[in-house]
Amino acid sequence: MPLSAPLLLVIIGFSSLMAQWIAWLLRLPAILPLLVFGIVLGPITHVLQPDALFGDLLFPLVSLSVAIILFEGALTLRVDEIRGLGGVVRNLIVIGMPVTFTVISLACWLLLNFPPELAALVGAVTVVTGPTVIAPLMRVVRPNTAINQVLRWEGIVIDPVGAIFTLLVFEFIVLRQHAESLSHLFWTLGVTAAVGLSIGALAGWLLGIALKRVWLPGYLQNFGVLAIVLTAFGVSNALADESGLLTVTVMGIWLANMRDVDLRDIIAFKEELSALLISGLFIILAARLDIGALLTLGWPLVAVLLVVQFIARPLCIALSTWGSSLHWRDRVLLSWIAPRGIVAAAVSALFALTLARSGYAQADRLVTVVFAVIIGTVVLQSLTSAPLARWLRVQQQRPRGVLIIGANAVARALALARQRLDIPVMLTDSSWESYRQARMEGIPAYYGNAWSEHAENYLDLSDIAQVLALSPNRHQNALAVYHFSHIFGAAKVASVRSGSSLTGRRDTESPRFRRHETLFGAEQTWSHLSALLAKGATIKATQLTENFGWQDYLATHPVAIPLFALQENGQLMIISNAAPPEVPCTLIALVQVENSSNSSD
Repeated sequence: MPLSAPLLLVIIGFSSLMAQWIAWLLRLPAILPLLVFGIVLGPITHVLQPDALFGDLLFPLVSLSVAIILFEGALTLRVDEIRGLGGVVRNLIVIGMPVTFTVISLACWLLLNFPPELAALVGAVTVVTGPTVIAPLMRVVRPNTAINQVLRWEGIVIDPVGAIFTLLVFEFIVLRQHAESLSHLFWTLGVTAAVGLSIGALAGWLLGIALKRVWLPGYLQNFGVLAIVLTAFGVSNALADESGLLTVTVMGIWLANMRDVDLRDIIAFKEELSALLISGLFIILAARLDIGALLTLGWPLVAVLLVVQFIARPLCIALSTWGSSLHWRDRVLLSWIAPRGIVAAAVSALFALTLARSGYAQADRLVTVVFAVIIGTVVLQSLTSAPLARWLRVQQQRPRGVLIIGANAVARALALARQRLDIPVMLTDSSWESYRQARMEGIPAYYGNAWSEHAENYLDLSDIAQVLALSPNRHQNALAVYHFSHIFGAAKVASVRSGSSLTGRRDTESPRFRRHETLFGAEQTWSHLSALLAKGATIKATQLTENFGWQDYLATHPVAIPLFALQENGQLMIISNAAPPEVPCTLIALVQVENSSNSSD
C-alpha cells in the first residue's frame, strides 16, 4: 500500500535530520549519509518516488532550490579576498579548472561514448569541490597550514566561479539545440548572458540599497531577501530562457561586494535554510537515482572515476603549482584531495531535468555519472586522505594553538600573553567592536559565531589544541562548549564562569556545561577578571624552577591569580583548583597593580 503524500514529506524531513545528525556524530561530510538515506528510500526500497510524489512540481522545486543554493554560495565570493589569495589558489581557478574540465570531458566522451555536449556538461559540473565537503575532511586529515589553506580557499572560491562556468557551458549546449545557425547561437547566448548579468547586477544593487537604508524592517529582511532572489530568478527566466541561475549568482556576488551592507542575519538565515533545503533536496535527488543505469555503465564508469582521481586532479595540481614553493609531499596530497559536493549534485539534477524537458534522450545519464563521481571521490578520499597525509608526513604533528571564544578585554589580554610565549592564538567574536580592537592589537581574529557553518568553512582549526570560552555571555560559552567538545574532546574545552546564578532562578544550563566552567578556579568569574584588568592588573609570565617553585611564587604574589602553566614539553596546563603545576615551567598569572613590582618575570 503506497504511503500518503504528507507521510512521505514527513519521512523526508525526519530522514534529513537523521542524516545530518549522523554526519555530525561521525564527523563525515553530510552529503554521504544524505545520499545513503536517499538511495535506501528510493531505488532500494521504493518507499519514496519523487516523480510520482511531486509530479509537475518536481522541476520548479529543484529549480528554485538550486537558485537559492547558487545565490548563497555567491554570497561568499568577495573580490578583496580573491586579490589576497596566493598564486597557487588563483592558478587552481584560472588554469586548474579548465584542465580538469577538459580531462573529464574527454574521458566521458571516449570511455562512456557520451555525445560531446553531454560529456562537456559532465566535465563542467564536476570541476567544483566546495567547502561543505572540504571542511569536514580537513578536520580529520589535519594537514599542514599550506595544504589546509590551499584546499579551503580553492573550495570557497571555485564554488561560485565554477557554478558560473558550468552555467555558461549549459547555456551553450541548450541554446545550440534550438539555434538555426552558428551566428544565431552566439546571438542567443549573448542575449541570455546579458539578461542574466544585467538583472542580477540590478537586483543585487537594489537589494543592497534596501538593506543599507533599512527599507525592510528587521523581521522581514530574511524573508524579503529570499522573495526578491526568487522574483529576480523568475523574471530573468521569463525574459530569456535559462538565464535565471546566472542572475541569482551575479546577484549574490554583487551583494557580497557592496560596502556597508550588513549580511550577518542573512548569512545566519542561509545556514538554517541550507540545513533544511539542501538536506531534503539531496534525499529527493538520490531517491531518483537509477541503480540499474549505474551498473549498466560498468567498467567504463570505473575508468572515468580513475581518470578523475589519478589523471585530472594530479595534472591540475602539477600545472597550478608549477614554480611554487610547495614541497613535493604537499603537492602529492593536494593531488589526492578534491571531493565533489553539493553544487555538483544539485546542478546536475536540475540540468538533467531541463534537458529531459527539452527532449534530450540521454539526460538521465548526466546525473548517474555525476553522482558516481561524488560518491567515489568522497568515500575514497574520506577513507584514505588521513593515512596518506601521515605517510607523507604532512600532518600537523602536534597542534599547539588556542581558540578563544570572545575578543573582549579579558580574552585579548590572555591572547597577548600567549602570543609572547609563541603560542598560536585565534579569537572569535560576533561583536564588531571587539573584533576590530583585537585586529588593531595584532591578534588574529574571526568575526562571527565560532560554531556557525560560515566558521566551519572559513575558520582554520588545524593547529588548534585547546578551546577556551571567555565570553561574558554564558549562553554563548555553553554553545561553544557543546560544539567544540564534540570536535576536540571534553578535556580540551573549558569555560570561564560568567557569574553566579541569580537567587530564586532556575539554572538554565545543564550540569554538563557547569563541569566545563573550570577556568582559573570556581571563585574566578569573567566579571572579576575584567574588573581587575580595568584597575590596572596585568598578565605576566614567570619562570618556575627548582629554586623558585610554586609555593615560593604564592608567597611572593599572595593576591596574584595563576592562570596557565607552560610545561617544557610545550603543553599548556590550565591552573584551577587542581594540583599545582610541575616545575620547571612558565607560569602565566594575573598580577594586580600593588604586586606588580614583586613579579620575577
